[in-house]
Amino acid sequence: MSRDHLQPAPSGSAEAPYLDLLARDASMEAYEQPVLLARAEGEQDGRIAALEEARLLALRVRAELEGRRRREAELSALFETAHDLAGLRDLDAVLQAIVQRARSLLGTDVAYLSLNDPERGDTYMRVTEGSVSARFQQLRLGMGEGLGGLVAQTARPYVTDDYFHDSRFQHTHTIDDGVSDEGLVAILGVPLMLGPHVIGVLFAADRRARVFERGQIALLGSFAALAAAAIDTANLLTETRSALARLKRANEIIQDRSAVIERASEVHDRLAELVLRGGGVHDVAAAVSQVLAGTVEFTEATAAPAEALEASRADGHAVRHGGDWIAAVAAGGELLGALVLRGHPGLDPVDQRTLERAAMVTSLLLLARRSAAEAEQRVRGELLDDLLDARDRDPRLLRERASRLHADLDATHVVLAARLDGPAADADEEAAARRRLWSAASHLAATRHGLAAARDGGTVLLLPLGAGDTATKVARRTAGHLGTAVHQPVTVGASAPVTDLAAHPETVASAYAEGRRCLDALHLLGRAGDGAAAEDFGFLGLLLAGERDIAGFVERTIGPVVSYDERRGTELLRTLDAYFEGGMSPVRTKDALHVHVNTVAQRLERVGRLLGADWQTPARALEIQLALRLHWLAKPGRHRPASP
Repeated sequence: MSRDHLQPAPSGSAEAPYLDLLARDASMEAYEQPVLLARAEGEQDGRIAALEEARLLALRVRAELEGRRRREAELSALFETAHDLAGLRDLDAVLQAIVQRARSLLGTDVAYLSLNDPERGDTYMRVTEGSVSARFQQLRLGMGEGLGGLVAQTARPYVTDDYFHDSRFQHTHTIDDGVSDEGLVAILGVPLMLGPHVIGVLFAADRRARVFERGQIALLGSFAALAAAAIDTANLLTETRSALARLKRANEIIQDRSAVIERASEVHDRLAELVLRGGGVHDVAAAVSQVLAGTVEFTEATAAPAEALEASRADGHAVRHGGDWIAAVAAGGELLGALVLRGHPGLDPVDQRTLERAAMVTSLLLLARRSAAEAEQRVRGELLDDLLDARDRDPRLLRERASRLHADLDATHVVLAARLDGPAADADEEAAARRRLWSAASHLAATRHGLAAARDGGTVLLLPLGAGDTATKVARRTAGHLGTAVHQPVTVGASAPVTDLAAHPETVASAYAEGRRCLDALHLLGRAGDGAAAEDFGFLGLLLAGERDIAGFVERTIGPVVSYDERRGTELLRTLDAYFEGGMSPVRTKDALHVHVNTVAQRLERVGRLLGADWQTPARALEIQLALRLHWLAKPGRHRPASP
């Protein structure tokens, strides 16, 4: 901006340059220039203070003008939509206009609208704007599933700034895959209401994290109201009249019992909010304590008065016990605990019903937590079953499924086969013990970011290898953990570490077979309740296991030497063979090979660097000799060097 544009009016008024800026709708930065220019020219402090005051006033005026322009645009869009409704001819065109305007005004990547299907009991995608995924455009959501299903079920708006990390919503593979295909992250959904009924949901969504403001939520709600009106005008006029009649009757009932309903509604809203926030049973007890002006505690079934607890469960109501009130927390005949109102001998029917409702909500929370844990266990088991059976070979899908379970298939893992030890009284007791083992293994896998599944009368686990861990350490630690959890010895066999499982899921099955062979070897050696890996058995694993992993044994024992010879064309293997044939004498070795003794020494030193300093100990030497013999036998057309 030039200095000529910033010169004050002849009157010397401080407001003059800012009036000019307001008239030209200048940028925010331009409002700093008059004060900076006055200071640069050495204007008096009074003049500068007046300019500062005028700047603040002008900025407030500018903000007000921007707000009014925004509201004018919103009202204009609403009026245009209402005008479309007045001349309604094509319902789809009106709905498309609504989602287009909603997307434009909220500045989102995508806007879409779904309608409920009463016959199928779900909600389906009707209109989209900005969507690029065919699978997303054909989504159907069950009531309560995902964000949209929850809006359709509860008739309340919901918003999330990161959908995949929001535990309030019931995530399903179908919905999450569709949302993932579309790349959506932040989602706002408001219900389409016809009287008390939800007929669909209007959404605005972004492919990045975003916080929707209250005004934006209200604006989308206004569009939702217009969309509902369009659908109502086109298709549901008769049902609307019926709904209005029911609402009138409901209003008369509400007026008759307004005080009771209002209080019950307050309690219901508070408990519902707790549930939606992911609160626990103790949060419910605290909320009811405030409503009843007393102390409410959740106790385990074993800690509550037995007679009062049983009476409450049988009758379905809270019962008095001394100066307390007991409300059983039960589900399907199973006692899960109790809500106890302390030191409150008198309760009116509304307060008693409040305590009973809180007990019901508590039972639902406990069952939901249990169901969520069991569902996660099943999902982990299904993914591990797929890896073992190699049905799903798409690495991207495998990684996505594992990521949702906080598992990383690109990390190094070990596969463990676990089996119970100890006699069982009967088949029922054995089945119960196996279920306990599977439950304990699933819990361990969840806490260690791994997977677990029931298989072959035992349990198989896929656990990541931590820093400083070996397969043996993991096997022994797992055996101790599971044995403590099920109060019975558990034997665990582990595979060698495996990597890149998403790209090569078939390695999981071979690693599981190796773990089972280790498990069988432990049983044959009488080491029930212990844990071990293939690396612990050496060549004994070949003799004890049901299958002979000769190539694996040779690779583990002399693999570095074989690779070195193949890469460099050296004769370390022949030297080793002659060395053992010569009674581990360098002199006899050099005679057999017709080389200098220093050459033999240099070759043996290279072998030591490849196999480790302990390669000549009796146990290692025995394994190396067996591996050499198996190596020569496995080479068609190549024979073991002749003895000297």
